Amino acid sequence: MLVALLRPDGTVEFSNAALEHQLGVSRRSLEGATFSHFLTEPALLQTALAAIQGRECETLRCDASLRRPFSAALPVHMQVSPGPRAGEVVVELWPLEQQARQDREERLTEQAQLTKDLVRNLAHEVKNPLGGIRGAAQLLDMELPDPQWKEYTGVILHEVDRLQSLVDRLLAPHRHPRQLGDVNIHEVCERVRALVLAEHPQGLRIVRDYDASIPEFRGDREELIQALLNIVQNAAQALAGRMAAGEDACIVLRTRVARQVTLGRQRHRLVLQLHVIDNGPGVPEALRERIFYPLVSGRDGGTGLGLTLAHTLVQRHHGRIECDSRPGHTDFCILIPMP
Repeated sequence: MLVALLRPDGTVEFSNAALEHQLGVSRRSLEGATFSHFLTEPALLQTALAAIQGRECETLRCDASLRRPFSAALPVHMQVSPGPRAGEVVVELWPLEQQARQDREERLTEQAQLTKDLVRNLAHEVKNPLGGIRGAAQLLDMELPDPQWKEYTGVILHEVDRLQSLVDRLLAPHRHPRQLGDVNIHEVCERVRALVLAEHPQGLRIVRDYDASIPEFRGDREELIQALLNIVQNAAQALAGRMAAGEDACIVLRTRVARQVTLGRQRHRLVLQLHVIDNGPGVPEALRERIFYPLVSGRDGGTGLGLTLAHTLVQRHHGRIECDSRPGHTDFCILIPMP
């Protein structure tokens, strides 16, 4: 959110760092400047100032465009409300693209949480009957006189074990206490890289593109390894066709630091960006809004739990995962706040 406190004459008394960053000017340059000059339609703010100062309304909201000296105008949602002293006003601006992204993030998080709660409760309900079914099948298997009939009990046992494994994976993130410590993200990347290359020794390249200056941060190393491993394995599975055809199959692990990023409506000075980029076929458009939901998979035989678990583990670090996908380029970006 971009914030400015204006004097009664419409000049800037205070601005936050986010506004300075968007305008590309210093606080010293902003102080005393007429704020309406930074809008493509100055009359909008002048009308709002008159209405607020004349007590015609408590708060005025409208869409506007922020004029930036060194880049294109930024569409924003503007809210003007009374300031702490007589005649002053507070101007709050939400970039529309950022606002839409935040709304989408909150909506997806809420929907995913509801789905996860439902699935977790269902998993608990399924777990106990599975034990009874397995025990009964084992007893029946020992009593059957005809070996051919044991085929059917074998199917029962196999399917029960498969369902038990599925239930265990649904419940996994909530079973173990977190082990917080200092995490070197590149050690996490190297561990995952070694595991995936061991699984795909032929035909797959995993390229390192690291920012070596990124410091350690507090987190659960094992949770982050699991989250990244699930995403990288997902990318490797998407590249199976290219590997089988002898084409170039490549995954890039890229680390960067972003500044002044909003996660969950909280602005962070520094945020880790960990990209997993592959040159596979891309995520089907019909699945892009649902890929982090449990049991949603675009792959035959997939359980649809890998990305769900990754999303849960990253959320436990107060971060999020973004996905940008098109044929030939899929980028899963893990964002985690840093101190």
